[in-house]
Amino acid sequence: MIPQDRHVPERLFLARHGQTEWSLEHRLQGQLDSPLTKEGEAQAAAIAARLSGADIQTICSSPLGRAMQTALIIADRLGADVIEVPELAELDHGELAGQTWEQIDESHPTAREERAANRFGWAFPGGESYAEARVRARKALSSCGWASSGVPLLISHEMIGRMLRAQLRGLSTADALALRHPHGVVFEIERGAERML
Repeated sequence: MIPQDRHVPERLFLARHGQTEWSLEHRLQGQLDSPLTKEGEAQAAAIAARLSGADIQTICSSPLGRAMQTALIIADRLGADVIEVPELAELDHGELAGQTWEQIDESHPTAREERAANRFGWAFPGGESYAEARVRARKALSSCGWASSGVPLLISHEMIGRMLRAQLRGLSTADALALRHPHGVVFEIERGAERML
């Protein structure tokens, strides 16, 4: 169901951080970090160019380095303020953060199968589940609404981004988990409708 919180912006832009070194290595980042690549920096600059006429005054960013780096590149070009919103951080990958799935298959041989059986409720060992993150997504949207002037841009991550879009669009769990958000793509979401920029 679409949130009824009156502090959730009726219209916002949502972008994922730019490509990182670990993205290229297919490592799970979770709440660990790796720096943006040159391509990731270029993606952030391209997002800023795409949004140059959108009158964005506030960028709400995940506190993680890759998101904050993306937000600062965009803010510098748009003349926007950056506000750190802790709830926009990526799902906590716990013990699996920093590993590739090949390494995870060795260190946690049942993880892939358990995750496939209950993708929404399954929590990363020592970390977080999508179910827990959806609650956090609701708080993030309200925090951004309180903190922003005008139409905000949210800089986040792919997994928590699914839960943000699910909240804004009133999506089912299955539909939310099927969402994709490539690097360099911006979504404009207004009153439950979404379009890609």
